[in-house]
Amino acid sequence: MPLSLAACGKRGPPVAPERKLPAAVQDLQGSIEGSSIRLAWTLPRIRMDRSALKEIRRTEVYRRVEDGAPEEPVRPAFLVFGGLFGPPPGVPGFDRVADITVAEPGQQAQVQGNQVTYTDATGLAFGQKYTYVVVALDEHGRPSPPSNRVVVALAAAPVAPPRVEAQPGDGQVRLSWDAPSTLADGAPAPEDLVYDVFRATAPGAPAGRPLNPEPVTTRQYVDLAVQNDVTYQYAVRARLAPGGAQSGPSAVATATPEDTTPPAQPRGLVAVLAGSTVRLAWQAVPDADVAGYLVYRSTTAGRGHAKLTTAPQGTTTYVDTDVRPGQSYFYQVTAVDRSKRANESVPSQEASATLP
Repeated sequence: MPLSLAACGKRGPPVAPERKLPAAVQDLQGSIEGSSIRLAWTLPRIRMDRSALKEIRRTEVYRRVEDGAPEEPVRPAFLVFGGLFGPPPGVPGFDRVADITVAEPGQQAQVQGNQVTYTDATGLAFGQKYTYVVVALDEHGRPSPPSNRVVVALAAAPVAPPRVEAQPGDGQVRLSWDAPSTLADGAPAPEDLVYDVFRATAPGAPAGRPLNPEPVTTRQYVDLAVQNDVTYQYAVRARLAPGGAQSGPSAVATATPEDTTPPAQPRGLVAVLAGSTVRLAWQAVPDADVAGYLVYRSTTAGRGHAKLTTAPQGTTTYVDTDVRPGQSYFYQVTAVDRSKRANESVPSQEASATLP
């Protein structure tokens, strides 16, 4: 009999069923966006016994309308038996408002990695207070304990800014917009609104964190953290105050900044006779984005220069072989950068040579 017990391979007391449930979401947050409430949270990666969690397959959102009634405690049966004998019975005192499949979250939810957002826009009323919790379910349908509770009092947020313009420049984009005139409930919007600016490089309404570290109090913003020749999408949201109710995103404004700054002027151009040719040399322009140089020639001093090189050349020397005895030639050189515009510098000082 002792041998039979040893063959079981068990050591210590059995693990309680609730210890194998997913750990609870601990960072649920809620904010107002227009006439909706936006929730955000992180899916757990471990179980309650701190062992690794293979997968969270679904997550459920529960809502309670705060009417002053005392809160009901969460039944232990929900935590221990909810996912073992059928679907979870729910959170006492709360209504389930969303069942989000992580692989296919639907239109109201977004899942990026283990970050989830959900917009609750159904059955809400301005002036009402709502409490939310979320529950995560593993691949076996076993539910986590309810998350931390978030209480949101739904105040009327501003409507989205009605006009946003994005003006591209060299290494920057200048944004301007109009202030919304009303709140989501139709009341006039206050004059002291603040704004958040969002940016993306993919089509669609930008989301995530705003560009501005502090709320913008004017109706303009200059984005200096851009790269030339990259197309950016911008949207602006209005707030009643820092951290207050926020509007939905404005219409998207698109801008593509580009390099409009030409390289420096080439210097030190000299022209010397080399047999029956004219040899040119000049100093390299130190700009990092120089693609090459163009050479120009004229038979009249100070005007009428025609291009000798069809494309920028990378060297700082050039040999003109198409010359005639007894003729004087006047040369200039320009630098061209690598931008899409191929910005060209002002011409160098003129250098001349006369063939015997």
